[in-house]
Amino acid sequence: MTSPGGALRGGALNAAVSQAVVRLLSEYAGRGPTKARTIHNGRFVLCVVEDTMTKAERTIAASGRDETVLEWRHALQHTMQADLIAAVEALTHRRVAAFLSDSHIEPDLAAELFVLDEPVAEPVEEMVPVPAGAHDIGGNDGAGPDARAATVGAGN
Repeated sequence: MTSPGGALRGGALNAAVSQAVVRLLSEYAGRGPTKARTIHNGRFVLCVVEDTMTKAERTIAASGRDETVLEWRHALQHTMQADLIAAVEALTHRRVAAFLSDSHIEPDLAAELFVLDEPVAEPVEEMVPVPAGAHDIGGNDGAGPDARAATVGAGN
């Protein structure tokens, strides 16, 4: 979903940030993660990627040299910082005020956190009817079919 100004919102923004992070990791490391998930709320955009290490990094970690891999990953994340920030700024139409990045060996995860200068605008939630007999999320069971509603909004 896009806003009137063209900025992505909701799940579309999350997917676009995940794709950008995976693309940049692949370009810089020669191999991208196999899983990525982005969530955003207000001023915060968090992308967690899984299965990020190259075969060489896994081999070095397996030999007990985790710190070597983490130092290299930290250097790579620092090198990528400007491109990651530029991608998130282009997608959110907001300035990134702070960027934090870290990696973990086991499980093989990395997190990219972007703190924006102002919140990402989200769509207004809308109420949609829940079919009769369905359980709603608002606890209105038994209140009659006209009172049944579920909230559908920006989502993750």
